[in-house]
Amino acid sequence: MRQTLAIIALTLAAPAAAQSADPAALRQQVEAVLSAAPAGTRFGLLVVDAQGREVVAINPDQRFIPASNTKLFTTAAALALLAPKEAGAKLGTEDFGRYAPGAFIGLAEREDGGRDVVLLGRGDAALSSAADCKTDCLAELAGYVAKKARKVHDVIGDASWFPDQRWSPGMSWNNIGTDSGTAIAALSLDNNELPVKVAPGAEGQPPVVEIPPYYTLRNEAVTIAAGSKTTLAFERAPHGNELRLYGEIAVDAAPFKDLLGIDDPAHYAAWQLRRQLEAAGVKVSGQVRSRYRPLALIDDPAMREGRDARVRMPRAAFMGGQGAAPLAQVVTRVNKDSQNLYAELLLRRIGRISGTGSLADGLLAARQLFEGAGLPPGGFEFADGSGMSSYNRVSPRAAVGLLRWGAGQPWGGQWRASLPVGGVDGTLKRRFAGTPLQGKLLAKTGTLNATNALSGYLIAASGRELTFAAFANDVPGDKGASAVIDAALGVIAAAN
Repeated sequence: MRQTLAIIALTLAAPAAAQSADPAALRQQVEAVLSAAPAGTRFGLLVVDAQGREVVAINPDQRFIPASNTKLFTTAAALALLAPKEAGAKLGTEDFGRYAPGAFIGLAEREDGGRDVVLLGRGDAALSSAADCKTDCLAELAGYVAKKARKVHDVIGDASWFPDQRWSPGMSWNNIGTDSGTAIAALSLDNNELPVKVAPGAEGQPPVVEIPPYYTLRNEAVTIAAGSKTTLAFERAPHGNELRLYGEIAVDAAPFKDLLGIDDPAHYAAWQLRRQLEAAGVKVSGQVRSRYRPLALIDDPAMREGRDARVRMPRAAFMGGQGAAPLAQVVTRVNKDSQNLYAELLLRRIGRISGTGSLADGLLAARQLFEGAGLPPGGFEFADGSGMSSYNRVSPRAAVGLLRWGAGQPWGGQWRASLPVGGVDGTLKRRFAGTPLQGKLLAKTGTLNATNALSGYLIAASGRELTFAAFANDVPGDKGASAVIDAALGVIAAAN
Protein backbone atom coordinates (compact mmCIF):
# COMPACT_ATOMS: atom_id res chain seq x y z
CA MET A 1 0.00 0.00 0.00
CA ARG A 2 2.88 2.40 0.82
CA GLN A 3 4.42 1.68 -2.57
CA THR A 4 1.08 2.42 -4.30
CA LEU A 5 0.71 5.73 -2.47
CA ALA A 6 4.27 6.66 -3.36
CA ILE A 7 3.58 6.03 -7.06
CA ILE A 8 0.46 8.20 -6.87
CA ALA A 9 2.31 11.02 -5.08
CA LEU A 10 5.12 11.02 -7.63
CA THR A 11 2.61 11.02 -10.49
CA LEU A 12 0.74 14.02 -9.11
CA ALA A 13 3.96 15.96 -8.66
CA ALA A 14 5.46 15.05 -12.07
CA PRO A 15 6.26 18.06 -14.30
CA ALA A 16 4.59 18.48 -17.66
CA ALA A 17 7.79 17.71 -19.56
CA ALA A 18 7.88 14.23 -18.01
CA GLN A 19 4.54 13.32 -19.56
CA SER A 20 3.81 12.31 -23.15
CA ALA A 21 1.07 14.02 -25.17
CA ASP A 22 0.82 11.05 -27.56
CA PRO A 23 -2.74 9.69 -27.14
CA ALA A 24 -1.75 6.03 -27.05
CA ALA A 25 1.14 6.63 -24.68
CA LEU A 26 -1.02 8.87 -22.48
CA ARG A 27 -3.68 6.20 -22.20
CA GLN A 28 -1.04 3.68 -21.17
CA GLN A 29 0.22 6.05 -18.47
CA VAL A 30 -3.31 6.60 -17.20
CA GLU A 31 -4.06 2.87 -17.17
CA ALA A 32 -0.84 2.26 -15.24
CA VAL A 33 -1.95 4.74 -12.58
CA LEU A 34 -5.44 3.24 -12.38
CA SER A 35 -3.95 -0.23 -11.98
CA ALA A 36 -2.82 0.82 -8.50
CA ALA A 37 -6.47 0.64 -7.38
CA PRO A 38 -7.67 -2.41 -5.44
CA ALA A 39 -8.02 -5.47 -7.65
CA GLY A 40 -11.48 -5.78 -9.18
CA THR A 41 -12.15 -2.04 -9.47
CA ARG A 42 -13.91 -1.15 -12.72
CA PHE A 43 -13.12 2.26 -14.22
CA GLY A 44 -14.81 4.54 -16.71
CA LEU A 45 -13.05 7.71 -17.85
CA LEU A 46 -13.60 10.27 -20.56
CA VAL A 47 -11.65 13.50 -21.02
CA VAL A 48 -12.33 15.89 -23.92
CA ASP A 49 -10.95 19.24 -25.02
CA ALA A 50 -12.86 22.45 -25.68
CA GLN A 51 -13.88 21.20 -29.13
CA GLY A 52 -15.18 17.92 -27.75
CA ARG A 53 -12.29 15.86 -29.08
CA GLU A 54 -11.32 12.85 -26.97
CA VAL A 55 -8.10 13.21 -25.00
CA VAL A 56 -8.44 9.94 -23.05
CA ALA A 57 -11.26 7.40 -23.19
CA ILE A 58 -11.52 4.26 -21.05
CA ASN A 59 -14.89 2.48 -21.14
CA PRO A 60 -16.62 5.80 -21.92
CA ASP A 61 -19.97 4.22 -22.81
CA GLN A 62 -20.24 1.70 -20.00
CA ARG A 63 -22.73 2.58 -17.27
CA PHE A 64 -21.61 3.17 -13.69
CA ILE A 65 -23.18 3.95 -10.33
CA PRO A 66 -22.51 7.71 -10.17
CA ALA A 67 -23.09 8.28 -6.43
CA SER A 68 -23.31 12.04 -5.79
CA ASN A 69 -22.38 12.88 -9.38
CA THR A 70 -26.15 12.49 -9.71
CA LYS A 71 -26.36 15.97 -8.18
CA LEU A 72 -24.79 17.43 -11.32
CA PHE A 73 -27.85 16.32 -13.26
CA THR A 74 -30.34 17.39 -10.58
CA THR A 75 -28.90 20.88 -10.17
CA ALA A 76 -28.64 21.41 -13.93
CA ALA A 77 -32.30 20.45 -14.29
CA ALA A 78 -33.23 22.77 -11.43
CA LEU A 79 -31.51 25.77 -12.99
CA ALA A 80 -32.96 25.00 -16.41
CA LEU A 81 -36.54 24.20 -15.36
CA LEU A 82 -37.22 25.78 -11.98
CA ALA A 83 -35.64 29.18 -12.47
CA PRO A 84 -38.12 30.35 -15.15
CA LYS A 85 -41.09 29.16 -13.08
CA GLU A 86 -40.04 30.34 -9.63
CA ALA A 87 -38.39 33.64 -10.54
CA GLY A 88 -41.63 35.62 -10.64
CA ALA A 89 -43.73 33.46 -8.35
CA LYS A 90 -45.51 35.27 -5.54
CA LEU A 91 -46.84 33.97 -2.28
CA GLY A 92 -50.61 33.78 -2.49
CA THR A 93 -53.43 33.12 -0.04
CA GLU A 94 -55.49 30.49 -1.88
CA ASP A 95 -53.11 28.00 -3.44
CA PHE A 96 -50.25 29.83 -1.72
CA GLY A 97 -48.66 30.41 -5.13
CA ARG A 98 -48.38 27.33 -7.33
CA TYR A 99 -44.67 27.54 -8.05
CA ALA A 100 -43.42 29.50 -5.06
CA PRO A 101 -41.55 27.21 -2.64
CA GLY A 102 -41.37 28.12 1.01
CA ALA A 103 -43.13 27.55 4.31
CA PHE A 104 -46.48 28.99 5.34
CA ILE A 105 -48.51 29.16 8.50
CA GLY A 106 -52.24 29.50 9.08
CA LEU A 107 -55.13 28.80 11.41
CA ALA A 108 -57.75 26.15 10.65
CA GLU A 109 -61.18 26.23 12.29
CA ARG A 110 -62.27 23.11 14.20
CA GLU A 111 -65.79 21.76 14.50
CA ASP A 112 -65.66 22.33 18.26
CA GLY A 113 -65.01 26.03 17.73
CA GLY A 114 -61.30 25.88 18.46
CA ARG A 115 -58.46 26.49 16.06
CA ASP A 116 -55.49 24.44 14.95
CA VAL A 117 -52.19 25.88 13.81
CA VAL A 118 -51.15 24.47 10.44
CA LEU A 119 -47.56 24.74 9.20
CA LEU A 120 -47.46 23.95 5.48
CA GLY A 121 -44.23 23.00 3.75
CA ARG A 122 -43.57 23.87 0.13
CA GLY A 123 -40.21 22.21 -0.49
CA ASP A 124 -38.13 24.78 1.38
CA ALA A 125 -34.83 23.23 2.39
CA ALA A 126 -33.56 25.84 4.82
CA LEU A 127 -36.28 26.50 7.43
CA SER A 128 -34.53 26.70 10.81
CA SER A 129 -35.43 26.57 14.49
CA ALA A 130 -31.94 27.59 15.63
CA ALA A 131 -31.74 30.17 18.40
CA ASP A 132 -29.33 32.26 16.30
CA CYS A 133 -31.40 31.97 13.10
CA LYS A 134 -31.17 35.04 10.86
CA THR A 135 -33.20 34.05 7.78
CA ASP A 136 -35.89 31.46 7.01
CA CYS A 137 -36.70 31.21 10.71
CA LEU A 138 -39.45 29.15 12.31
CA ALA A 139 -39.65 31.73 15.10
CA GLU A 140 -40.90 34.33 12.63
CA LEU A 141 -43.74 32.04 11.57
CA ALA A 142 -44.59 31.36 15.22
CA GLY A 143 -44.70 35.12 15.72
CA TYR A 144 -47.51 35.47 13.17
CA VAL A 145 -49.64 33.16 15.33
CA ALA A 146 -48.69 34.86 18.58
CA LYS A 147 -49.98 38.17 17.21
CA LYS A 148 -53.40 36.70 16.38
CA ALA A 149 -54.10 33.96 18.92
CA ARG A 150 -53.29 33.28 22.56
CA LYS A 151 -54.73 29.77 22.57
CA VAL A 152 -54.77 27.01 19.96
CA HIS A 153 -55.59 23.31 19.96
CA ASP A 154 -53.43 21.08 17.74
CA VAL A 155 -50.21 22.00 16.00
CA ILE A 156 -50.12 20.31 12.59
CA GLY A 157 -47.18 19.90 10.28
CA ASP A 158 -48.50 19.51 6.73
CA ALA A 159 -46.28 17.93 4.05
CA SER A 160 -48.98 17.22 1.47
CA TRP A 161 -47.50 19.47 -1.25
CA PHE A 162 -45.50 16.39 -2.31
CA PRO A 163 -46.77 12.81 -2.12
CA ASP A 164 -45.36 10.78 0.75
CA GLN A 165 -42.13 9.33 -0.68
CA ARG A 166 -39.70 9.82 2.17
CA TRP A 167 -36.98 7.57 0.75
CA SER A 168 -36.13 6.87 -2.86
CA PRO A 169 -35.89 3.38 -4.38
CA GLY A 170 -32.47 1.79 -4.16
CA MET A 171 -31.22 3.63 -1.07
CA SER A 172 -29.53 1.32 1.43
CA TRP A 173 -31.69 0.74 4.49
CA ASN A 174 -28.72 1.28 6.83
CA ASN A 175 -28.61 4.95 5.81
CA ILE A 176 -32.07 5.53 7.27
CA GLY A 177 -31.60 7.27 10.57
CA THR A 178 -28.38 8.99 9.51
CA ASP A 179 -27.99 12.52 8.22
CA SER A 180 -27.11 11.05 4.80
CA GLY A 181 -30.46 9.29 4.54
CA THR A 182 -32.85 11.52 6.43
CA ALA A 183 -36.46 11.46 5.23
CA ILE A 184 -37.60 13.72 2.39
CA ALA A 185 -40.80 15.72 2.79
CA ALA A 186 -42.36 18.95 1.58
CA LEU A 187 -42.10 20.26 5.15
CA SER A 188 -38.51 20.19 6.38
CA LEU A 189 -36.82 21.83 9.35
CA ASP A 190 -33.19 21.98 10.46
CA ASN A 191 -32.17 19.84 7.45
CA ASN A 192 -34.28 17.08 9.03
CA GLU A 193 -31.35 16.37 11.32
CA LEU A 194 -31.09 16.10 15.09
CA PRO A 195 -27.72 17.01 16.66
CA VAL A 196 -26.31 14.82 19.41
CA LYS A 197 -23.25 15.25 21.61
CA VAL A 198 -21.76 12.52 23.82
CA ALA A 199 -19.17 13.45 26.45
CA PRO A 200 -17.42 11.03 28.81
CA GLY A 201 -18.71 10.66 32.34
CA ALA A 202 -16.86 9.19 35.28
CA GLU A 203 -15.01 5.97 34.49
CA GLY A 204 -17.40 3.04 34.65
CA GLN A 205 -20.44 5.31 34.33
CA PRO A 206 -22.64 6.21 31.35
CA PRO A 207 -21.47 9.15 29.24
CA VAL A 208 -23.28 12.49 29.32
CA VAL A 209 -25.58 12.95 26.32
CA GLU A 210 -26.91 16.23 24.96
CA ILE A 211 -29.80 15.83 22.54
CA PRO A 212 -33.11 17.64 21.97
CA PRO A 213 -35.86 15.65 23.73
CA TYR A 214 -37.56 14.63 20.50
CA TYR A 215 -36.48 11.01 20.93
CA THR A 216 -36.47 8.98 24.13
CA LEU A 217 -32.86 8.08 24.90
CA ARG A 218 -31.77 4.67 26.16
CA ASN A 219 -28.17 5.18 27.21
CA GLU A 220 -26.35 1.83 27.34
CA ALA A 221 -22.87 3.23 26.67
CA VAL A 222 -20.13 3.25 29.27
CA THR A 223 -17.11 5.46 30.02
CA ILE A 224 -13.83 3.50 29.98
CA ALA A 225 -10.20 4.07 30.95
CA ALA A 226 -8.12 6.91 29.56
CA GLY A 227 -6.28 6.15 26.35
CA SER A 228 -8.76 3.49 25.25
CA LYS A 229 -10.45 3.47 21.86
CA THR A 230 -13.82 5.20 21.67
CA THR A 231 -16.50 3.28 19.78
CA LEU A 232 -20.06 4.60 19.93
CA ALA A 233 -23.14 3.82 17.87
CA PHE A 234 -26.81 4.74 17.73
CA GLU A 235 -29.73 2.47 16.92
CA ARG A 236 -33.36 3.32 16.28
CA ALA A 237 -36.13 1.40 14.53
CA PRO A 238 -37.58 3.16 11.47
CA HIS A 239 -40.40 5.46 12.65
CA GLY A 240 -39.47 4.57 16.25
CA ASN A 241 -39.07 7.17 18.99
CA GLU A 242 -36.59 5.32 21.20
CA LEU A 243 -32.95 6.04 20.46
CA ARG A 244 -30.43 3.54 21.80
CA LEU A 245 -26.84 4.58 22.42
CA TYR A 246 -24.30 1.82 22.99
CA GLY A 247 -20.54 1.36 22.99
CA GLU A 248 -17.64 2.90 24.88
CA ILE A 249 -16.02 6.31 25.23
CA ALA A 250 -12.66 6.94 26.87
CA VAL A 251 -12.73 9.16 29.93
CA ASP A 252 -10.18 11.49 28.31
CA ALA A 253 -11.82 11.52 24.88
CA ALA A 254 -13.12 14.64 23.21
CA PRO A 255 -16.92 14.82 22.95
CA PHE A 256 -18.41 12.72 20.17
CA LYS A 257 -20.76 14.66 17.86
CA ASP A 258 -23.15 13.35 15.26
CA LEU A 259 -26.29 14.24 13.30
CA LEU A 260 -29.23 11.84 13.31
CA GLY A 261 -31.80 11.58 10.55
CA ILE A 262 -35.49 12.25 11.20
CA ASP A 263 -38.14 9.91 9.79
CA ASP A 264 -41.19 12.17 10.20
CA PRO A 265 -40.03 15.67 9.22
CA ALA A 266 -43.52 17.20 9.34
CA HIS A 267 -44.03 15.96 12.91
CA TYR A 268 -40.62 17.22 13.97
CA ALA A 269 -41.36 20.64 12.49
CA ALA A 270 -44.71 20.78 14.30
CA TRP A 271 -43.02 19.66 17.54
CA GLN A 272 -40.48 22.46 17.30
CA LEU A 273 -43.22 24.93 16.35
CA ARG A 274 -45.18 24.02 19.48
CA ARG A 275 -42.12 24.80 21.61
CA GLN A 276 -41.72 28.17 19.93
CA LEU A 277 -45.41 28.99 20.22
CA GLU A 278 -45.36 28.23 23.93
CA ALA A 279 -42.21 30.33 24.33
CA ALA A 280 -44.11 33.19 22.65
CA GLY A 281 -46.98 32.88 25.15
CA VAL A 282 -49.41 30.83 23.05
CA LYS A 283 -51.15 28.05 24.97
CA VAL A 284 -51.36 24.74 23.09
CA SER A 285 -54.11 22.53 24.52
CA GLY A 286 -54.00 19.72 21.95
CA GLN A 287 -51.37 17.52 20.39
CA VAL A 288 -48.67 17.66 17.76
CA ARG A 289 -49.64 15.97 14.49
CA SER A 290 -48.19 15.45 11.03
CA ARG A 291 -50.12 15.19 7.78
CA TYR A 292 -48.93 13.57 4.57
CA ARG A 293 -50.58 12.81 1.25
CA PRO A 294 -50.41 9.09 0.40
CA LEU A 295 -48.90 8.17 -2.95
CA ALA A 296 -51.61 7.55 -5.58
CA LEU A 297 -51.95 6.77 -9.28
CA ILE A 298 -52.20 10.47 -10.00
CA ASP A 299 -48.57 10.78 -8.88
CA ASP A 300 -47.29 8.52 -11.66
CA PRO A 301 -47.27 10.25 -15.07
CA ALA A 302 -47.43 6.83 -16.76
CA MET A 303 -50.65 5.99 -14.88
CA ARG A 304 -52.26 9.43 -14.80
CA GLU A 305 -54.29 8.87 -17.97
CA GLY A 306 -55.41 12.46 -18.36
CA ARG A 307 -56.36 13.01 -14.72
CA ASP A 308 -55.91 16.55 -13.39
CA ALA A 309 -52.49 16.64 -11.76
CA ARG A 310 -53.27 19.69 -9.63
CA VAL A 311 -53.09 18.99 -5.91
CA ARG A 312 -55.41 20.94 -3.66
CA MET A 313 -53.80 22.09 -0.45
CA PRO A 314 -55.67 21.88 2.89
CA ARG A 315 -57.70 24.94 3.79
CA ALA A 316 -56.29 27.27 6.40
CA ALA A 317 -56.52 30.99 7.04
CA PHE A 318 -53.21 32.25 5.66
CA MET A 319 -51.28 34.25 8.28
CA GLY A 320 -47.79 34.55 6.83
CA GLY A 321 -45.03 32.76 5.03
CA GLN A 322 -41.45 32.75 3.93
CA GLY A 323 -40.09 32.07 0.49
CA ALA A 324 -37.33 29.53 0.02
CA ALA A 325 -33.69 30.52 -0.34
CA PRO A 326 -32.62 31.72 -3.82
CA LEU A 327 -32.23 28.84 -6.23
CA ALA A 328 -28.56 29.55 -6.98
CA GLN A 329 -27.83 29.47 -3.25
CA VAL A 330 -29.52 26.08 -2.87
CA VAL A 331 -27.66 24.69 -5.90
CA THR A 332 -24.37 25.84 -4.41
CA ARG A 333 -25.16 24.12 -1.13
CA VAL A 334 -26.06 20.91 -2.97
CA ASN A 335 -22.86 20.77 -4.99
CA LYS A 336 -20.28 22.29 -2.66
CA ASP A 337 -21.39 20.25 0.38
CA SER A 338 -23.06 17.34 -1.44
CA GLN A 339 -26.27 17.97 0.51
CA ASN A 340 -28.65 15.06 -0.15
CA LEU A 341 -31.90 16.45 1.23
CA TYR A 342 -31.62 19.70 -0.71
CA ALA A 343 -31.03 17.78 -3.95
CA GLU A 344 -34.07 15.57 -3.37
CA LEU A 345 -36.27 18.57 -2.66
CA LEU A 346 -35.11 20.25 -5.87
CA LEU A 347 -36.11 17.18 -7.87
CA ARG A 348 -39.57 17.13 -6.30
CA ARG A 349 -39.98 20.86 -6.93
CA ILE A 350 -39.25 20.12 -10.57
CA GLY A 351 -42.00 17.52 -10.39
CA ARG A 352 -44.52 20.17 -9.30
CA ILE A 353 -44.09 22.22 -12.48
CA SER A 354 -46.45 20.04 -14.50
CA GLY A 355 -47.17 17.22 -12.06
CA THR A 356 -47.81 16.54 -8.40
CA GLY A 357 -44.30 16.85 -7.01
CA SER A 358 -43.73 13.13 -7.15
CA LEU A 359 -40.38 11.51 -7.68
CA ALA A 360 -41.65 10.09 -10.98
CA ASP A 361 -42.72 13.54 -12.19
CA GLY A 362 -39.35 15.05 -11.36
CA LEU A 363 -37.39 12.24 -12.98
CA LEU A 364 -39.51 12.39 -16.14
CA ALA A 365 -39.06 16.15 -16.53
CA ALA A 366 -35.32 15.82 -16.03
CA ARG A 367 -35.03 12.96 -18.53
CA GLN A 368 -36.91 14.92 -21.19
CA LEU A 369 -34.58 17.88 -20.61
CA PHE A 370 -31.43 15.78 -20.94
CA GLU A 371 -32.61 13.92 -24.02
CA GLY A 372 -33.48 17.27 -25.60
CA ALA A 373 -29.95 18.42 -24.79
CA GLY A 374 -28.56 15.52 -26.82
CA LEU A 375 -27.37 13.24 -24.02
CA PRO A 376 -27.38 9.56 -25.05
CA PRO A 377 -30.68 8.06 -23.76
CA GLY A 378 -28.95 4.86 -22.64
CA GLY A 379 -26.20 6.79 -20.90
CA PHE A 380 -28.16 7.79 -17.83
CA GLU A 381 -30.90 6.44 -15.60
CA PHE A 382 -31.93 7.77 -12.21
CA ALA A 383 -34.06 6.70 -9.28
CA ASP A 384 -33.37 9.73 -7.08
CA GLY A 385 -31.93 13.22 -7.14
CA SER A 386 -29.05 12.90 -4.68
CA GLY A 387 -27.15 9.79 -5.72
CA MET A 388 -27.94 7.74 -2.63
CA SER A 389 -29.74 5.17 -4.79
CA SER A 390 -27.70 2.23 -6.05
CA TYR A 391 -30.13 2.04 -9.01
CA ASN A 392 -28.68 5.15 -10.67
CA ARG A 393 -26.49 4.69 -13.74
CA VAL A 394 -24.41 7.13 -15.79
CA SER A 395 -21.82 6.68 -18.53
CA PRO A 396 -18.76 8.94 -18.66
CA ARG A 397 -19.93 10.11 -22.09
CA ALA A 398 -23.31 11.21 -20.70
CA ALA A 399 -21.66 13.04 -17.80
CA VAL A 400 -19.24 14.86 -20.10
CA GLY A 401 -22.13 15.68 -22.41
CA LEU A 402 -24.03 17.22 -19.50
CA LEU A 403 -21.00 19.25 -18.42
CA ARG A 404 -20.41 20.62 -21.92
CA TRP A 405 -24.09 21.40 -22.50
CA GLY A 406 -24.58 22.98 -19.08
CA ALA A 407 -21.54 25.22 -19.42
CA GLY A 408 -23.09 26.77 -22.52
CA GLN A 409 -26.44 27.60 -20.93
CA PRO A 410 -27.35 31.07 -19.60
CA TRP A 411 -27.12 29.64 -16.08
CA GLY A 412 -23.86 27.80 -16.84
CA GLY A 413 -21.71 30.28 -14.93
CA GLN A 414 -23.76 29.84 -11.76
CA TRP A 415 -23.67 26.08 -12.15
CA ARG A 416 -19.90 25.92 -12.59
CA ALA A 417 -19.38 28.26 -9.65
CA SER A 418 -21.38 25.87 -7.45
CA LEU A 419 -18.83 23.08 -7.90
CA PRO A 420 -16.12 22.35 -5.31
CA VAL A 421 -12.64 23.66 -6.18
CA GLY A 422 -9.71 21.28 -5.82
CA GLY A 423 -7.62 22.05 -2.75
CA VAL A 424 -9.77 25.09 -1.94
CA ASP A 425 -13.34 24.41 -0.79
CA GLY A 426 -16.32 22.11 -0.50
CA THR A 427 -15.85 18.36 -0.69
CA LEU A 428 -12.56 18.88 -2.59
CA LYS A 429 -10.94 21.08 0.03
CA ARG A 430 -8.41 18.41 1.00
CA ARG A 431 -7.97 16.87 -2.44
CA PHE A 432 -5.43 18.22 -4.96
CA ALA A 433 -3.95 20.49 -2.29
CA GLY A 434 -0.27 21.14 -3.03
CA THR A 435 -0.53 19.75 -6.57
CA PRO A 436 -0.52 21.57 -9.93
CA LEU A 437 -4.31 21.16 -10.00
CA GLN A 438 -4.94 23.07 -6.78
CA GLY A 439 -7.39 25.84 -7.63
CA LYS A 440 -7.55 24.65 -11.25
CA LEU A 441 -10.12 21.88 -11.00
CA LEU A 442 -13.89 22.33 -10.56
CA ALA A 443 -15.73 19.06 -10.03
CA LYS A 444 -18.48 17.19 -8.26
CA THR A 445 -17.39 14.36 -6.00
CA GLY A 446 -19.23 11.11 -5.44
CA THR A 447 -18.82 8.40 -2.82
CA LEU A 448 -21.07 5.44 -2.12
CA ASN A 449 -20.49 1.84 -1.17
CA ALA A 450 -17.85 0.46 -3.59
CA THR A 451 -18.11 3.64 -5.68
CA ASN A 452 -16.04 6.77 -6.26
CA ALA A 453 -16.73 9.42 -8.89
CA LEU A 454 -15.42 12.81 -9.95
CA SER A 455 -16.66 14.86 -12.90
CA GLY A 456 -16.03 18.44 -13.92
CA TYR A 457 -13.50 20.77 -15.52
CA LEU A 458 -9.74 21.24 -15.15
CA ILE A 459 -7.09 23.60 -16.47
CA ALA A 460 -4.24 21.59 -17.99
CA ALA A 461 -0.55 22.53 -17.88
CA SER A 462 -0.87 24.34 -21.23
CA GLY A 463 -3.65 26.51 -19.87
CA ARG A 464 -6.41 24.93 -21.93
CA GLU A 465 -9.57 23.61 -20.30
CA LEU A 466 -10.55 19.95 -20.35
CA THR A 467 -13.88 18.43 -19.39
CA PHE A 468 -13.81 15.04 -17.68
CA ALA A 469 -15.85 12.33 -16.00
CA ALA A 470 -14.26 9.53 -13.96
CA PHE A 471 -16.07 6.65 -12.28
CA ALA A 472 -14.80 3.75 -10.19
CA ASN A 473 -17.23 0.95 -9.35
CA ASP A 474 -16.88 -2.40 -7.61
CA VAL A 475 -14.11 -1.06 -5.37
CA PRO A 476 -13.42 -3.95 -2.96
CA GLY A 477 -14.15 -3.83 0.74
CA ASP A 478 -13.50 -0.60 2.59
CA LYS A 479 -10.92 0.57 0.06
CA GLY A 480 -11.25 3.68 -2.05
CA ALA A 481 -10.26 4.70 -5.56
CA SER A 482 -10.29 8.47 -5.19
CA ALA A 483 -6.50 8.73 -4.90
CA VAL A 484 -5.87 6.92 -8.18
CA ILE A 485 -8.56 8.96 -9.95
CA ASP A 486 -6.86 12.14 -8.73
CA ALA A 487 -3.47 10.83 -9.86
CA ALA A 488 -4.78 9.90 -13.30
CA LEU A 489 -6.18 13.41 -13.75
CA GLY A 490 -2.83 14.82 -12.70
CA VAL A 491 -1.12 12.80 -15.43
CA ILE A 492 -3.64 13.99 -18.03
CA ALA A 493 -3.35 17.62 -16.95
CA ALA A 494 0.46 17.51 -17.07
CA ALA A 495 0.46 16.01 -20.58
CA ASN A 496 -1.87 18.66 -21.98
